[in-house]
Amino acid sequence: MSTLAAREAATRDARRTLSRSAHHRLLVGALAVLALGLAVTRALLGDMVIPVADAVAILRGEVIPGASFILMESSLPRAVLGLLAGAAFGAAGAISQTVLRNPLASPDIVGVGMGASAAAVVGIVVLGVSGPALSLLAVAGALVVAVLVRVVAQSTGERLVLVGVGVSSVLSSVVHYLFTRADEHDTQLVLRWLTGSLGQADWSTIRWLVMTSVAAYVLLWLASRDLPALQLGDDLALGLGGRRHAADLLLAVAVVVLALAVAAVGPMAFVAFLAGPIARALDRGRPTIVGAALVGAVVVVAADLVGGHVIPDVHLPAGVVTGLTGAPVLLWLLTRGRTEGSLR
Repeated sequence: MSTLAAREAATRDARRTLSRSAHHRLLVGALAVLALGLAVTRALLGDMVIPVADAVAILRGEVIPGASFILMESSLPRAVLGLLAGAAFGAAGAISQTVLRNPLASPDIVGVGMGASAAAVVGIVVLGVSGPALSLLAVAGALVVAVLVRVVAQSTGERLVLVGVGVSSVLSSVVHYLFTRADEHDTQLVLRWLTGSLGQADWSTIRWLVMTSVAAYVLLWLASRDLPALQLGDDLALGLGGRRHAADLLLAVAVVVLALAVAAVGPMAFVAFLAGPIARALDRGRPTIVGAALVGAVVVVAADLVGGHVIPDVHLPAGVVTGLTGAPVLLWLLTRGRTEGSLR
């Protein structure tokens, strides 16, 4: 009887595992379809409405006055960049929250995103830097802030979040002061580093983001096998055969991925923070980096779509929309006492 009971238990576990795996694949597929559908919609609903037939003809090489330029140089780059940046925000947030086992330890909450923005604004206003050098400066700023917060906090709990929020507040003050000192020609560029926007999307930025992100995603893929064990704590992860310093490597990759996205589109409030919890809730409580990346892509593209059409003749930056919608979600979770249950 004991042998029969063991076999039945093993059968039930196998079925449960297959069910979870099927649900995960279905979720990833549905999120991918949703993200691509929103991107296509955003591309067709740019500065002018482009019929599907005209869009297909333009992609095949036909030139349609007005429509060709808007699709290929404005609306389509915005949609593609939104997908790439949103995926980076979502993946970075989910990695940080999972490795640190803290639902509030998202890079945008603990000041990493603001570190990238502050470094870029200093480069623009003080150093006169532009182009790829400015992006590299933003990545360096994010890495410096991440190391500073981790060293000062000396923990992964509430202290890390508090230190990160404090550092973020200081950097925000610096950025706003430099904004008042910026040349009028640099004002629009500095504003992008304050709110986050897809308005400056172009194919050169997309190519740069793709090329620089490939190495980070390869490192993430190589290090991701330690992620399930790290959820149990560093000591247990080592006991289960995990590699030493795997957590630091994953966090470094998350910081770089987020910094690259910030360098491309500026900070997008709450995207990294909420993408992981949303994906986890949809995947029956299991952390999923791919799911979080797709949720981030959906959020950013949807925010840009809403920002361009919710108010007639007014184009709200995507970062403003994510901030307006993300803050109430965060407050709702906190006031209902569901931070631990919903975000973990």
